[in-house]
Amino acid sequence: MLVALLSVALHIPEARSLKDKRMVLRSVKDRLKKFNIAVAEVEHQDLWQRAELGIVTVATSGELVDRTFASVVDEIERAAPGMLTHTDVEYLT
Repeated sequence: MLVALLSVALHIPEARSLKDKRMVLRSVKDRLKKFNIAVAEVEHQDLWQRAELGIVTVATSGELVDRTFASVVDEIERAAPGMLTHTDVEYLT
């Protein structure tokens, strides 16, 4: 069993308030519900145009984790085009 964390940094240039930012993040989170993951905003909660999401999954193999996270990143790019600035995968033991 593997537990993996995907950290995703986003820059939301059109956000003019925390409400604008939350609308974008809610849209992203709603689109990610179809994957076997848990999602939370973990950094920059008080900044309007920056966000970091922590995305966690549990799987039986590293290959499955890689496929899941690749699909998640693709879906984020579709939901928020051009906003993804950085991703990092960490396996937790």
